[in-house]
Amino acid sequence: MSPMAAFSSVAKQAEQLRQDGNNYFKKDRFGAAIDAYTEAITLCPNIPVYWTNRALCHRKKNNWTRVEEDCRKAIQLDNSSVKALDLGRGANPKGYMVEEIWQELAKAKYLLWEHESSKRSWELQTLKEACEEALKEQHIMDSSKTEGFIDETAVGHVNQLKALEHVFRKAAEDDIPSEVPDYLCCRITLDIFRDPVITPSGVTYERAVIFDHLEKVGKFDPITREPLTQSQLIPNLALKEAVQAYLDDHGWAYRLD
Repeated sequence: MSPMAAFSSVAKQAEQLRQDGNNYFKKDRFGAAIDAYTEAITLCPNIPVYWTNRALCHRKKNNWTRVEEDCRKAIQLDNSSVKALDLGRGANPKGYMVEEIWQELAKAKYLLWEHESSKRSWELQTLKEACEEALKEQHIMDSSKTEGFIDETAVGHVNQLKALEHVFRKAAEDDIPSEVPDYLCCRITLDIFRDPVITPSGVTYERAVIFDHLEKVGKFDPITREPLTQSQLIPNLALKEAVQAYLDDHGWAYRLD
């Protein structure tokens, strides 16, 4: 059997084990599912979904140490996936694991943006210079054909250059770091939301931060001062989606100070 054929056979076997694990999971047979996913990982250790699936089983069994281990591995294999981060939330959303996984994800996302931003900047600058050179050549040609109207031709050339500058400045705006909009930031930390939750009074906080306040300061909303308990907090899914959309378009916002 050729190496390629052998690899294909192993991959198919691993995928079948993943399917077996999924079936066990649906029947709440988490131990059997873990065994199946573990065999799949042994065969193909570089497939992120095998690690996140096993992490979900460990989460169902409240084995948070193993959840952390598998989520970290999944993030290392695929830093564009937020599933591993989301799996870390639950019984202990303000724990070390969630914060550390978020930092690893944010760091990887920021480095990716930085690389792509540099590439886009170089491409835009190269294109801008080519356009400016083309306008210059066109201006020289027009000037030679319009004797007596040199001033008018020069004005037109200047206006074209200004328009070109405006177009390329707008094209580069998303790659220029600025301030994250206030509505995407926690009222307490002033940092961009990671896991926003909303109170009955309509105020949204970062989950870990408001949990910490309720445990250490008191059972009340720090802004409205109304009575508040953890059970009253509801995930603000709309805001979470808005934050993710903003991060997708402004990768610099992943930067950790």
